[in-house]
Amino acid sequence: MNAKKSLSLAVATALVVLVVVALCWQPVLAQRGTTVVGGAGGSASPRYPVIDTEGHNLIVTDNQTNTLYFYTIDKDAKIGSDLKLRGSVDLTQVGKEVIKPTKVNIEK
Repeated sequence: MNAKKSLSLAVATALVVLVVVALCWQPVLAQRGTTVVGGAGGSASPRYPVIDTEGHNLIVTDNQTNTLYFYTIDKDAKIGSDLKLRGSVDLTQVGKEVIKPTKVNIEK
């Protein structure tokens, strides 16, 4: 009979330990301030995510300055030619009725 009490006590103790561990266990979370590609860190998203590209254009945002940049090749240039900055937009203006590009370089 003493063995059954000891076994019951051991099982009860194990269950209590399992419940305490389950209640205290938390998954590991990402730490702020880790370095990301293209940025100085402190952000969970990349600094320069590419929005669109087709070989002749590139639309990218700078999450640190809240700016969208638009690059294209020159008119009649071959795919793979240098991409040139054609314009940028201040993304803090989103939601306004009109957004004006802050820089426009369009070849005529």
